[in-house]
Order: sequence, then structure tokens, then C-alpha cells
Amino acid sequence: MTIKRMDNIGIAVEDLDSSIQFFIALGLELEGRMPIEGEWAGKVTGIRDQKVEIAMLCTPDKQSRIELAKFHAPNTELDHRNSPVNSLGYTRVMFAVEDLESTLKNIKALGAKIVDKVVTYNNIYKLCYVRSPEGILIGLAQQLVEQSTRKEPLS
Repeated sequence: MTIKRMDNIGIAVEDLDSSIQFFIALGLELEGRMPIEGEWAGKVTGIRDQKVEIAMLCTPDKQSRIELAKFHAPNTELDHRNSPVNSLGYTRVMFAVEDLESTLKNIKALGAKIVDKVVTYNNIYKLCYVRSPEGILIGLAQQLVEQSTRKEPLS
């Protein structure tokens, strides 16, 4: 096996402060924030002379992380925030939540919008997609039935 774990998902944002606030409202914890620049960074990303500020946020179980990045230089090249879920490349991050209605209430107060509707899948999950104030597509799922009592597969 060559992979030990997935360390994080990187998301470029326009407003780092409000994006941090949004992910904290979802339940993630801010681990740290720092500038990234210098020749070494450009050799990793292929973007020379970059000036970036990052924030690392983790899930409460410390198993998953999101790295938010605000590029101060060079200017942003493309904007995929309004791409539909069937676009090629990154489409969304899915989070399991304890209480979907409560989570939605918290993030709607910050400007998040439900993409269409909250649905229930086979009385197993209540789920929806939302767009953060930055336009980042996020999936939220509340498990209604414990895994061990489930009778039907998800697919």
C-alpha cells in the first residue's frame, strides 16, 4: 500500500476570514493560519512568486482537514465556484453531521444557500448540497439509521 491517509483537501478562497467562519460554523476547528511564500513554495505548486495565506481546519475527530488558501499573488486564474456537480474535477466536500436542520440554521445565518432541497434517502440519510458564501459546494448528510441496522446498500 502506498497511501497512508488523506491529509487534507485544498480550497482556494477569495475571503479567508469569512471562509474560516463558515467552516467553523459547520463544526470544524481552526488548527492554524500562516503565510506561505518563497522559492520552495513555487517549486511545489509550479506558481513562482506566490504569496498565499492558508488556514488549516480539522474535523472534531481530527481525521480530516481542509486547507483554505487566499492567493495574494499572482492573481487567480480561473473561478470554478459556480460549476455544477457534474463538472470535471473537484465537485464538493461531503460532511456527516449530527443534526442537519441545526447545521443549516447555523450556516444560513452566514449566507449559505441550499442548492435545491433537503431530501431523505431510503430513510437512512437526510442530505442536501449547499453553497457557502464563497460559492463552495458542500454536501451535508445526517445518518438516520445506524449502519448495523441498515437493510439496503447505498448503491
